Amino acid sequence: MTTENGKLILVIDDDEGLRGLLSFALKKEGYRVETAEDGEEGLSKALSLRPDLLILDLMLPRYGGFELLRELQGGDSAKTPIIVVTGRYTDRSTADIIRQESNVIELMEKPIKINALLLALQRSLGPRVPADASEV
Repeated sequence: MTTENGKLILVIDDDEGLRGLLSFALKKEGYRVETAEDGEEGLSKALSLRPDLLILDLMLPRYGGFELLRELQGGDSAKTPIIVVTGRYTDRSTADIIRQESNVIELMEKPIKINALLLALQRSLGPRVPADASEV
């Protein structure tokens, strides 16, 4: 298993199973992972931890994903790439509005395809850094 020495990704999703799955898959790829189970905790962690990338569910308790997405468009977080995920049907006009946010790099529907997610991460963050020279 790869040592956690990579970039920090914050996963904000109220589905405990999905948070666990994403944490496992991302850590296996060498990323450091923090999670939040609602929008309020997600905003707090996004502002304090200053992650390299966020994975954000749109449907969240205690501070919705849309509101959180808007909040993250200003200040230090304005340049933090965001992958938005949703389990709800998103019509074309809504999807276009989400994609037009300056730091949204991808909109993915649940169930998330891990390989597609990893490709989006590599496009945004660059290739993962090997944990040690033996991996090179």
